Amino acid sequence: MVCAAPALSISILLLQLLIVAEAGVPTHGAGPVVPAVIILGDSIMDPGNNNQIPTTVRSNFPPYGVDFPTHKATGRFSNGKIASDFLASELGVKETLPAYLGTKLSAQDLLTGVSFASAGTGFDPATATLASVIPMRKQLEMFAEYEERLRTLVGEEKAASIIAESQFVVCAGSNDVVQFLANPLNNRTSKGIANYSKFLMQSNSRIVQDLVGLGARAVGVVGLPPVGCMPAQRTLVGGIHRKCAHQSNELAQKYNRELRKEANRLTAKLQGTKIIYLDIYSVLLDLIEHPKAQGFEESKKGCCGTGVLEAGVLCNSLSPPCSNPSQYVFWDSYHPTERANKVMVDKVVKDYLHFLQ
Repeated sequence: MVCAAPALSISILLLQLLIVAEAGVPTHGAGPVVPAVIILGDSIMDPGNNNQIPTTVRSNFPPYGVDFPTHKATGRFSNGKIASDFLASELGVKETLPAYLGTKLSAQDLLTGVSFASAGTGFDPATATLASVIPMRKQLEMFAEYEERLRTLVGEEKAASIIAESQFVVCAGSNDVVQFLANPLNNRTSKGIANYSKFLMQSNSRIVQDLVGLGARAVGVVGLPPVGCMPAQRTLVGGIHRKCAHQSNELAQKYNRELRKEANRLTAKLQGTKIIYLDIYSVLLDLIEHPKAQGFEESKKGCCGTGVLEAGVLCNSLSPPCSNPSQYVFWDSYHPTERANKVMVDKVVKDYLHFLQ
């Protein structure tokens, strides 16, 4: 249940914000950097779309949302805001990015973007089917529907301009890694892992190219995090000492190398577009291996319950959370805390600023 980064899905959106900041121009109060933020992905970016579909992959119950502005569980897999919220906020667009489904979207909501992300999904259609969630291809169809609503609202020319100037983020793949390696019928040798990583990259590439065909011109593609170092993977695969799961990280790293090359290839091929690969593997791994450097105390367990396995329905009112989530990198056994999401967004912005200078 972790996007290309338990969270860390972070995007080129913020990069443009930093350029404004570098110039000494105030970011908040000076108008939005981009007209809209549009997200496709999994639980790291899902603000509640899964609340509207028949699936058990949900988080619309306590203790999720305990630190959200309303102190209510919205369907975000965190104690508070998630990465997509921070992206929209830092770009001056809005403080939180709403779910496309189940939200009474106002005209302003439509004009400034939404998230189509669905917790539990992946680039492999089988992953979404297994979890009964929204496949990436369906999210693309939902975006096309959204685009039509935008045209009805402001006209074809203005809608096309908004889409072209907006920042898109595609963030998924962690669920694919977990499901692939959990299935004993899959070829989990180095060759099998290499083949599957290439399959995931190609699936991601097709989604990005279809977004460009629908008018997108700036897309941040988020690489995978160190999936094997998530608390649940440590518990299930890491042995008695709960070490990071080697094969999960191997698959993530192979996929990231392929995706980086593909992002560069697509940018060269698709004239007038900018496809930027965002490496969040090293960002999250640094938090996990050196938590105290960023003011965290715990990086191998989640805040919810025992912290070793609870996530989704297992993280509930019977699994009391830790007293201070801000000291934890992970909220549950798969997803970052609000503070960890913020720290990672800030870090990625800094690391990728040079791509837009």
